[in-house]
Amino acid sequence: MQKKINIKRGDTVMVITGESKGQKGRVLKVIRSKDRALVEGINMVSRHTKPNAKAPQGGIIKQEAPIHISNIMLLDPASGIPTRVGKRLNEKNKLVRYSKKSGEEIK
Repeated sequence: MQKKINIKRGDTVMVITGESKGQKGRVLKVIRSKDRALVEGINMVSRHTKPNAKAPQGGIIKQEAPIHISNIMLLDPASGIPTRVGKRLNEKNKLVRYSKKSGEEIK
C-alpha cells in the first residue's frame, strides 16, 4: 500500500527544506513509488551527455531532479502561502482537496 500524496501534477508548491528552500515552482511529475516529485526549476543538476539527436553538440545539460514529497508544501490558492491539505466532500458529494489555512477548495 502506498502513502497518500496530496500533491498532484500542475500544483504550485514551495520547497520548505533543503538547498532550494523558499523557492516556488510547478509540479511537472509525481513519482508515487518513490514518494518524489519533479518541480520546475527546483533541484537542478548537471547531466553530462554524449552527442545525440536531441543535443547534437552533447556537453553539460542542466535539468530538474526529483525532490522528496516531505520537502515541498502546497501553496494556498487564495493567499499564496504554504498550507496543509485536507479532503472533504463538496456540495455534489465529490471528494475534493482543500486548504487548511483558508478553507478554500483546491482545483
